[in-house]
This record gives sequence, C-alpha cells and structure tokens, in this order.
Amino acid sequence: MTKILTTHVGSLPRTQEVVDFIFARENGEAYEQSAFDACMARHVDEVVARQVAAGVDVVSDGETSKISYATYVKDRYTGFSGDSERNPPADLLKFPSFLKRLADGGGTPTYRRPMCTGEVKVKDHVDLNKDIANLKSAMANHGAQRGFMNAASPGVISLFLQNAHYAKREDYLAALAEAMREEYEIIIAAGLDLQLDCPDLALSRHMLFNDLSDDEFVAIANTHVEALNYALKNVPEERVRLHICWGNYEGPHVCDIGMDKVFDTLMQSKARYLAFETSNPRHAHEWTVFRDRKADIPDTKVLMPGVIDSTTNFVEHPEVVAQRLDRFTAIVGNERVMAGSDCGFGTFAGFGSVDPDIAYAKLSSLSEGAEIASKRS
Repeated sequence: MTKILTTHVGSLPRTQEVVDFIFARENGEAYEQSAFDACMARHVDEVVARQVAAGVDVVSDGETSKISYATYVKDRYTGFSGDSERNPPADLLKFPSFLKRLADGGGTPTYRRPMCTGEVKVKDHVDLNKDIANLKSAMANHGAQRGFMNAASPGVISLFLQNAHYAKREDYLAALAEAMREEYEIIIAAGLDLQLDCPDLALSRHMLFNDLSDDEFVAIANTHVEALNYALKNVPEERVRLHICWGNYEGPHVCDIGMDKVFDTLMQSKARYLAFETSNPRHAHEWTVFRDRKADIPDTKVLMPGVIDSTTNFVEHPEVVAQRLDRFTAIVGNERVMAGSDCGFGTFAGFGSVDPDIAYAKLSSLSEGAEIASKRS
C-alpha cells in the first residue's frame, strides 16, 4: 500500500487576537511589535498542533501573519500606494441581488489594495524570516516532518495590485518576478516547500479579463506562467506547489473558465505539485479532464485535488473524500496524488465562511478519507 499524503491550500482560520493585531498594522494604529510577534508565534504553534492532530502530513503556518494571500506584498516591497479599482467577479454581477446580500452581510472582505505606482523592489525579509522561524519552531514542537509556506505569484499580485507605473503589463510582471524571486528562494533554503498561489490563471478570467475571449485570456495566463517560471529559475521543481482556483467564495460561478481551457497552462508551470478545485459543484466534474488527457500530464507532476470544500460547513464523509481521491489515483497512481482542499479556510484575515472548529473537522475527514483510499488503491 502506498499512502496518499494529505495537505491543504495554506490559510487557516485566525483567532480574534491575531485579526486585531493584523488590522492594527493594516490601519496604521499603535501596537507593540513584541506583542504582535508573540501572538503570531503562539497562533502558528496552535495551528500546526491542530493540523498534526487532524492527520495532515504536509502542514503550513496557516498564513497567520498575512492580511491576505496576495496583498501582503505591499508591506514587504516598495512601489505600492493609493488604491486599486475593485472588480467584482462577473458571475456576481449577473446576480446583483446576491452580490448586494454578500456586501450587506459582510461577505466581501475589506482591506487595502494599493496600486503599483513605482518601482517594485524588496524592502527587507524581516517578516518573511519571522514567518519561517515560527513555522519551523511549531513543526519541531509537534513532530511535523514536512511543511510548506505560501507566497504570492507575480500574476496574482498583478490581479489585485494593479499597474499604474510600468509601461506594459509584461514589464510589471517581469519586475514582480524579479522581486519575488528572493522570497521564493529563501523559503526553499529554509527547508520548506514553496506554494505559489495562482488564482490569476483562472479567477482573473472573470474579474479582470471578462471582456476577452477564452483564447485571448489563455494567452495572457501563459505570460503569467512564463514570469513565474523565471522567478523559479533557481528553485528545484520538486519543492514547488502551485494552486489554481476560480475564487474562494460561495457564488454561482457561471462565468468560470473551464479546466480544459487552462489545462495546458497549468502543466507548463515549474511546479511538481498542482492543487486545484474538484469539490465545489461547478468543478466537481472536471476530474474527467485529467482522465481524458492523462497522456499530457508530465510524469513529474503530482496532482493535489481539492477533496474537501472550503466555502461550506458541511463536513465531508471520509468515504466521499476517498471516492474523490479514487478518481485521481486511477489516473496517475497513489504516489502521484496528494489529498488537498479546494482553497484556504482563512484567505483574508477575519474573513471565512467556515467555522474554525469545523475547518479542522474537515481536515480530519480528509485524512480519514485518504487512509481509506490508500488501502484500496
């Protein structure tokens, strides 16, 4: 029996104390740095302990200290100021009453999204090194053997922090790739796996590029992968994970581009582990894309299907998890499948539709389902 390893996409629910500190920093309010640092360290230790208890094999720091998976870069890199235009997903614009309900109910997170108004360069790696130290300490404390740390891709930064400085989009992507390269290499040098968050390869189709055809969008997505691969030029592919998604929100998702359209783009990335959504009702059928295009999946790739959903409080039965995994192990075998989640459970600080305790119950079910699937594959 080859054990199917378990992991998730990265972000996990934060405590109110963590959220309060993050928004104090975000809003320029007074706080004690030593107290902030101590709080982050405590919380990372707790989330790693809970992942280990839930049976997760490859753990993360829960993205504890970050305001969000993409906009945290504004605090670590120069060149960002002002505010970027908000672009609601096209599917929500088709259902304005639902969009209003989300907004009125606090279902749309509020945080700063400055624009790129100057040259993008590294400020320092102080926050990054603190995140790494907290994760490695927590792993040692709780016996976690393998960990990963998230980082924003050049493409997703360009999606949320839009360009008002560089002459062309390609120039902005190139600058972001060069700036982010150091962050990626530091994470790898610390002995952690690197996860690149890339919703720009799918979500941006119906946010920023909804006036284009699918083929025109795919051409842009390919330039995003080219920039990412450049940033990874000194990083071993076997240590890299890439997450693609269509937006971590409950909604109609009727404007999502299909996996069949972005499949080739995904396979071109310099990442061994490919994380993607397969649990939500809009994309659950797309496991057949991988089945039908098995010959086009490089032997070096490991599939990380999301076998638990991150937008509802249903706790998936372990047998459901196992059945979802069965579909992929039948295609590439146990050793090339890692069980994951559709997306994160704490994508934005203070925002998440899944109750924290239920999020860990889902991770426990994930592990139980992976064990079932491992035994029968």
